[in-house]
Amino acid sequence: MESVTHAVSPAMLPQAVPVADFQWELADTFTLYFFTDGEFEFEPGQMAMIALAGVGEVPISISSNPDERDHIALTIRAIGFVTKALSRLRPGDVVGLRGPYGTSWPLESAIDRDLVIVAGGIGLAPLRSVIYRALNSRGSFGNLVLLYGARDPTSLLYERELHDWRGRFDMEVEITVDRGGPEWMGDVGLVTHLVDRAQFNAEDAIALVCGPEIMMHFVGEALTRRGSRSENVYFTMERNMKCGIGLCGHCQLGPEFVCKDGPVFPLTRIGPLMGVKEL
Repeated sequence: MESVTHAVSPAMLPQAVPVADFQWELADTFTLYFFTDGEFEFEPGQMAMIALAGVGEVPISISSNPDERDHIALTIRAIGFVTKALSRLRPGDVVGLRGPYGTSWPLESAIDRDLVIVAGGIGLAPLRSVIYRALNSRGSFGNLVLLYGARDPTSLLYERELHDWRGRFDMEVEITVDRGGPEWMGDVGLVTHLVDRAQFNAEDAIALVCGPEIMMHFVGEALTRRGSRSENVYFTMERNMKCGIGLCGHCQLGPEFVCKDGPVFPLTRIGPLMGVKEL
């Protein structure tokens, strides 16, 4: 289709933007692409709010290459009323977009150090943009490690890109699944098991983690057991977000508002809160 560019507004009022492309990633997960005006800038880890008139609005991590500013991509799992409605969109359909919002992954802290990226399931989507940025500036980092776990082989997100990344000589990619199968020749087990054997200097590495909260909790424990310092381990709590600007209170975790203070937090700040019941 013809490239029609639109700016995305950081204000509360969404701007109408047509869908440029739609792609199914998994049976329940899809990616929407939007052209921008070339001036939309976001940092890896930040969010956009996407709204469908008469249906509702949801926050979604931006999963495209942050250094390619002519478009943005949002990978979405169709599990709720709004996201299922978004899964029925096709090129030319119009949505409301605003953003970007939130804190970003602290890549500047990883310069000249090892960078470890740990993802579980669809948690690879909020980390995809940071992988792009790290590869775009590959010489700025030491060892670059991606550890990825999924339920089964059919649940591996961005499978083509995983294949490409595994073929690189300047990046270590380890993949595991909870349940294999007769045709699966890779690792079977929890992603935490990959932490023990990956090649990185735990005492100095920066670790970025995204996935279900229980997975992030145990990955944090595995990293600290190996020697990582808590202040060098970062989680994203983007699944807790609702309005994007801290008004609804849905994202509050103790003293923290994920919309305004996150979604990216160091383990030193968010770790103690994750263990509090009903918080």
